[in-house]
Amino acid sequence: MQERIGLHIEYRFGHSLLITFDDGVSGVVDMSEYLRRGPVFAPLQDIEFFRKARIEGGTIAWPNGADIAPESLYEKCLGAAA
Repeated sequence: MQERIGLHIEYRFGHSLLITFDDGVSGVVDMSEYLRRGPVFAPLQDIEFFRKARIEGGTIAWPNGADIAPESLYEKCLGAAA
């Protein structure tokens, strides 16, 4: 996958984010499946902490170091659009 510059996120509800890539691919993605993927994601159960998501290094990251591969996010957006 080529680097996708211009990734943008907006909080929607619960553990969902609207994710938009610079090529126009976008979708509302429920991120709750990540909450059970190890201790680094456990703090994301707190909605206030989850809402601290930001773009770092071309992907979504949180202050505790949790992040998600941009390839995974892109695939989820393609699935959300289907």
